Amino acid sequence: MSSRPLESLPPTETLEIENGLSLVPRIKLNLTVRPSSPSSATKPIDEWKLKRALIDFLKTSLSVSVAVPESDLDIKRFKDLKKRKRDDPLAHGTLCIRDLGFLNSKTRPYEEEEDAQKKFLGWREYLVEKMDGIELNLQGDKYKLSVSIPDSDDFAAMKKAWEEFYAFGNRGNSRGGRQEADTIVIRGVPSRWFAEPRVSSKPSMLVTHTIFSTFGKIRNLNVSEDDDRGKDSGEDGGDIIPGLHCKIVVQFEKHRDFHNALRVLSGRSLQKQGSQLKADYEVTWDKDGFFRNSRSQAEDYRRNRTPAAAGWHYRHEAPRQDVHISEFTSDDTRRKRFKVNT
Repeated sequence: MSSRPLESLPPTETLEIENGLSLVPRIKLNLTVRPSSPSSATKPIDEWKLKRALIDFLKTSLSVSVAVPESDLDIKRFKDLKKRKRDDPLAHGTLCIRDLGFLNSKTRPYEEEEDAQKKFLGWREYLVEKMDGIELNLQGDKYKLSVSIPDSDDFAAMKKAWEEFYAFGNRGNSRGGRQEADTIVIRGVPSRWFAEPRVSSKPSMLVTHTIFSTFGKIRNLNVSEDDDRGKDSGEDGGDIIPGLHCKIVVQFEKHRDFHNALRVLSGRSLQKQGSQLKADYEVTWDKDGFFRNSRSQAEDYRRNRTPAAAGWHYRHEAPRQDVHISEFTSDDTRRKRFKVNT
């Protein structure tokens, strides 16, 4: 293990943060399956056969053999096939590749971290090109696969979007001077990982604040249940268990901390020490002005710093410790308390 600034953290290294949590690198791809023959357009797709065909393709058709457990390949059929059009997709899913050790081998003795980033992005692009558009033959039924990178994993595209938004889309509303992106939205993280043990299964504001203070000084924070995530993505949400996941909105004091946090969160999964589960959350930047549009809530959030008012779960702590906004400076060692697995 070694410590390094977030700015130079390669995309293939694990980052250990607070509360026994780690950010584990992976490549995630969105999959869409459409019929490529009239007969396959009217038949329910066999999810198991499709998964086996994709896993075999990854093992035999790439320049680097990729081993993917079935648990990292999720395929779901669309419902109501009778109402669909001929070219509508039959199934959708995600593929996660977590064994990226082969990307850590350096071609030169002192390869720069920038080269490691380019190697990672280049191989991901190569993977998309190899898989996108392939035809799958499942016992005579033919299907076409479409592959794309999730918006949550495309940090370069997100950065371009917020730069354009604040450069062109926010004119006439800059009375406070130059504005920059500063707020991250994370969805689909397990609520219990942000809760206080033996107190509640619901996420704690204090625990969440402690975790995200790893990345920088926090201005505002909001935590809520995320039961509508499947509905927002066009799914029926039938497999979403209420209270299982939470949505976290973090506003940082400095744009630099926002930038580094989003860069590190993009393209990684969350894992808890002692758990085999890897949470493939969604992360993006807030362009809707979450805290600006709920100004009264944000003001109460900063003003009411007692446990009863803020809804924190404290036990046996003196009132003087009940501080919501981090008072650590940029030089404080608490912000640097993370470890990198090499």
